[in-house]
Amino acid sequence: MTWEAVIGIETHVELRTHSKMFCGCPVGFGGEPNTRVCPTCLGLPGALPVPNEKAIEWTMRLGLALDCEIAEHSLFHRKNYFYADMPKNYQISQFDLPLCADGHLDVTTETGERRVGITRVHLEEDTGKSTHLGEGGRIGSSGGALIDFNRAGIPLMEAVTEPDIRTPEEARVYAQELRAIVLALGVSDARLEEGSMRFDANVSLRPAGVVELGVKVEVKNMNSMRSLQRALAHEIERQTEILDGGGAIAQETRHWDEEAGRTEAGRSKEESSDYRYFSEPDLVPLSVGDEEVGKLRAGLPELPAQTRARFEAAGVDATGARVLVTSGLGTLFDEAVAAGAAATEAAKWLTGEVTAYLNREDTDPAGLQIDGTALAELVSMVEAGDLSSTAAKHVLEGVLAGEGEPRRVAEARDLIQIRDEGALSEAVAAVVAAHPDEMARIAGGDGKLIGFLVGKVMQATGGKADPRRVSELIREAAAS
Repeated sequence: MTWEAVIGIETHVELRTHSKMFCGCPVGFGGEPNTRVCPTCLGLPGALPVPNEKAIEWTMRLGLALDCEIAEHSLFHRKNYFYADMPKNYQISQFDLPLCADGHLDVTTETGERRVGITRVHLEEDTGKSTHLGEGGRIGSSGGALIDFNRAGIPLMEAVTEPDIRTPEEARVYAQELRAIVLALGVSDARLEEGSMRFDANVSLRPAGVVELGVKVEVKNMNSMRSLQRALAHEIERQTEILDGGGAIAQETRHWDEEAGRTEAGRSKEESSDYRYFSEPDLVPLSVGDEEVGKLRAGLPELPAQTRARFEAAGVDATGARVLVTSGLGTLFDEAVAAGAAATEAAKWLTGEVTAYLNREDTDPAGLQIDGTALAELVSMVEAGDLSSTAAKHVLEGVLAGEGEPRRVAEARDLIQIRDEGALSEAVAAVVAAHPDEMARIAGGDGKLIGFLVGKVMQATGGKADPRRVSELIREAAAS
C-alpha cells in the first residue's frame, strides 16, 4: 500500500507586548520565577480580566498578512482543563468566533508553488511553565515539579492550517515562511529556542488517491525547524509501519523527544466538547469596523514574498533571496546596499560567511556585531584590492568578534593587501625561481599550474598579495 501523509500545523506565537493579555504584568523571557504575576493572571477570586488592545490589533495584522477575513464580531471563551501550570484551571481562548479566518499562505517547495489554507488565527493566553525533576525532564519519570507562572497570561496568537501539507519538507518551508511574516510584522521575536514560537502538528495517513482522512495523531513539543521536520518524518514512518502490519492508529497526543529522535505517547486525543467551551462571562464581545480593518491593512509592511521579489530584481538569485528573508538578514542586506555595497556581493557575504557564523554560534541576527555600513566597507575593501577574499574572511571574523570596523581589524591583524609593485614583483620572482619546472610547463601552455604558484606567493606573503596581480606577473614571467 502506498500511503499519503496529511498534515496540519498549529503555530503558537507569543506576542512581544509590554504587558500580558488580560492584566498589567510585564512580559519578558526568563527572570526570577513567579515575580511577574498578579491576582488576575494567577486566577485569584474577584480578579477581572481586561483585554490587551495591542495584542488584538497585532493578531488582526497577521490575519491580514495571511489574507484572512477579519470578523466583525468575535468572542473570547473559556477552555476548561486541569493542568498544574494553568492557575485558573481554564484558559481564556477563542472557539467558534475567532478574530481571523479563511486565509492562505503560498509557499515555494521543491515541487513548485503550494497554497496552504489558513483555517483561523485566534488569540488566547499562554500557560505557565512546568519543570519536571529527574532524568529526562518528563512527567512520567519525575519525582516532583517546579511551576513558574511568569509566562501565564502572555498573549499567545495561534495560526491553524487546513490539512494541506503533505511532507515534512513542506511543513518546514511553511513554518519558515510564517516565521518570516511574523518577524516582518514585528509582533514577536519568534525565538524558537526561547519558546516564543512553537509548533504542534496533526498527522494522519491515507491510501494514495483516497479523499477520506485517516485517524490523526497530534505531535507536540516541536520548538525548532529541525525538530518539526524530524518529528513529522518519524511519525509518518511510525504510522506507516503500524498500517502496513495491519494495525490501527490510536487517536492520541504524542510528544517529540528530540534527544531520542522519536515521538512518545502522551494522552488520548480530546475533542472540542471535552474542553466544555463557553463564552467568557467577564469579557464583552469584540467588534471591529471596516475603518479599523482598513487602517491595519494600509499599515502592513513589506511582506517576505514582496521582499524576495525586490531582492531578485536587484540581482540576487532566488536561493540567496530566500535565505536572506528566512534568516532575518534582509534588513542588514538593505542597509549594506544603501551604504554602497553591490547587491550581489552583499548577498554573497550574508548568505555565506555570516549565515555560517549564525549557525555555528547558534545565535540570532539581532546579536551580530556588524551593521550595513561595516559590511559595505568590507565589500569595498575587497573590490579596491585592499583585501584578498581569504583575508576578508579573517577580517569579518574579527568584526563579528567585536574587534571593530573592517579597516581597523584589517590593520590590527596586518591583513591589508600588498599594493607595492616592487614588493609584489620581488615575492613573485622568489617563487618563480624556486619552481623552474612548473614555470617551463606554464610557458608550454599548462595554465593550470598558475593557480599553484599563486598559492605559493600568497603563502609567502601571509595572504596579503593581490592574487589577480600575482597571476599577471607569473604569466609575464613565463612569457619572457
